Amino acid sequence: MIICKSRPEIEKLRASGRMVRQLLGEIREQVRPGVTTLDLEKFVARRIKELGAKPAFKGYRGYPCCLCASINDEVIHGIPSDRRKLVEGDILSLDMGVVLDGYVGDSAMTVPVGAINEAAQRLLKVTEESLEHAIDKVRLGNRLGDISAAVQEHAEKHGYSVVREFVGHGIGRAMHEEPQIPNFGRPGHGPVLKEGMVFAIEPMVNAGGPGVRVLDDDWTAVTVDGSLSAHFEHMVAVTQNGPDVLTRI
Repeated sequence: MIICKSRPEIEKLRASGRMVRQLLGEIREQVRPGVTTLDLEKFVARRIKELGAKPAFKGYRGYPCCLCASINDEVIHGIPSDRRKLVEGDILSLDMGVVLDGYVGDSAMTVPVGAINEAAQRLLKVTEESLEHAIDKVRLGNRLGDISAAVQEHAEKHGYSVVREFVGHGIGRAMHEEPQIPNFGRPGHGPVLKEGMVFAIEPMVNAGGPGVRVLDDDWTAVTVDGSLSAHFEHMVAVTQNGPDVLTRI
């Protein structure tokens, strides 16, 4: 069942979503060669506490940290570690969530570590564009497949592939609510979008093939072929006036 939120509930989701986006911006300022992903974890754990929220990820299904920090061929769920030092030219996916006043905020972005090459720049650009194309489909009367297809079409048009094992999701008081939102699909298929639905849309786009595998830590997902992967995520509400992005600042 897809839960439609009231206006007051959407405003609470906006508050949690904007906090996450603020924190992602702060983490981004800490990203530089020589920093470890555990340094970033410690920073965000402190900031979540200072802002009066709770981490949404830590302890969720046993995940050990507040932040997912995924480097280069790591698609999602990279566990912060003092053994992972960032290197000039890396790309780093930052994914995190908070719980504020009972409502979950969840967002992600992939950022460069220092100067990155043109191929990596292009991957980040196209992945973020695919998210914007998907957001534009969050309109009354459209169907869920229109969102999914928008991601797939834009990514594949530029020669990339979309990850199929991991998907976006509904969001509210729980981090993962119905429906699942794949990054591939057919326009005109799936549930009709209704006012008050709130989605976490999160394209995961690979420079090579779509295949992924999970490492022995049971969390970190990497590309099978070792190609780079990028990940962006926004929370979006369906409204009478079109898409309302709750994680924009």
